[in-house]
Amino acid sequence: MTANAGPGGSVSRIHETWSSRTAFLLATVGAAVGLGNIWRFPFMAGQNGGGAFVLVYLGFVVAIGIPIAIAELLLGRRGHSSPVNTMRIVSREEGLHPAWVGIGWMSIGMPLAALSFYTVIASWSLEYVFRAAAGWFAGLDADASRAVYGGLMSSPGRLIMLHTIFVSMTVIAVAQGVRRGIEFVAKLFMPALFVILLIMVGYGIVAADFTGALNFMFAADFSQLSTGVVMMALGQAFFSLSVGGGYLMTYGAYLPSNISIPRACTQICLMDAAVAMLAGLAIFPIVLTYGFATDGGPGLMFESLPLAFGAMPGGRIIGTLFFLLLAFAAFTSTVSMLEPAVAWLQEHRGWRRRWTAPAAGLVSWSVGIIVALSFNVWSDVKPLAMVPLLRDMGIFALLDFVVANLVLPTNALMIAIFVAWMMARRTVVDELGMGDGPLFRCWQVTTRYIVPLAILAIFVSTARSNLGL
Repeated sequence: MTANAGPGGSVSRIHETWSSRTAFLLATVGAAVGLGNIWRFPFMAGQNGGGAFVLVYLGFVVAIGIPIAIAELLLGRRGHSSPVNTMRIVSREEGLHPAWVGIGWMSIGMPLAALSFYTVIASWSLEYVFRAAAGWFAGLDADASRAVYGGLMSSPGRLIMLHTIFVSMTVIAVAQGVRRGIEFVAKLFMPALFVILLIMVGYGIVAADFTGALNFMFAADFSQLSTGVVMMALGQAFFSLSVGGGYLMTYGAYLPSNISIPRACTQICLMDAAVAMLAGLAIFPIVLTYGFATDGGPGLMFESLPLAFGAMPGGRIIGTLFFLLLAFAAFTSTVSMLEPAVAWLQEHRGWRRRWTAPAAGLVSWSVGIIVALSFNVWSDVKPLAMVPLLRDMGIFALLDFVVANLVLPTNALMIAIFVAWMMARRTVVDELGMGDGPLFRCWQVTTRYIVPLAILAIFVSTARSNLGL
């Protein structure tokens, strides 16, 4: 158990620690790996030229993702509490203004808001697992595939039911605690995720255009690079790793002092990128073999690929495995999104997890119903039509944009400034355990200067693209 500050500043021992370094890595990689790797990365690579985009993305993971992940995990272990109390404790220790606690509030509110729409999208994978396993894709044509997807989108009852199932699964897992819940999910689902990915890559090697997929993903044509593509790669690195998303600070609170933060963050970020690479090598051989557009967008997952699964030998099995892969990746992420709010409710209210997890889950589930309805009965609702930047966005698009493009990078920026500029150098050196040598100075310069500039570039690029500049 770890010491945590209660609402009045008193210390109570209410949180568990990870049972092992392996359990921590599996849980944290599971939190990072999600739809951003399995769904978003392949179509982002397809839309932005393949190999050049992939190499720039990998460069950003190493140069930007790892340094800021180190900063966020450092804060979590330093405070040993939920993000709010961690920021309160560390700010007080460093003699800093209490307004820095705002980082903690963003690290709780943002993942809870993201969970509300993430579970709606993630739950579609459950529908497609059942359809693939039942053999519904056999003999499917393009019109029928679009009809299946469109029928799901136009059914509010179906979407809400699937959303409810996914939220309930998440609440049950988090309510069991760190070791019996979060660790159990990670130890069960992460190995299964890697096995499914490897099976699908193996299928691509044997029965699909794997050579074409390799060339598409790794034969870089840098003439296709533009400022927009570079910004897309940078944004994908942030989105995929979810740095600044609160889970690293929360999971870091349960981290024993004998685990190296720099080494752990390097492994987490590289494993997350490896999953994205494997996902591309699993999907693109099928896409190229059956002649689908590599830049097919999100519809590639739920309209185009079912056509391929219905036509290929063994497609019933491969299709079922693929949508299980989506579900597993999403589930390990939703658990990490709910945990920050649950940890704070434990500390603030003194409630047990069997009450805090359902309470936090209920909030997210309620907002998720509104999101589900935005795909059908409320599809014409534009909540912020009076704001030029947001006027064309429906409910789902608005939530997704605000969380992923505004709040997430803002929180990452504030974490970088707080750790690299505001905390005492000796405190940071001691917590990282890497000495005050060249490696530390390299990390500090990157986090002080390069990370903030990169995040500001994301803001500028987002504004320009959404304002049509």
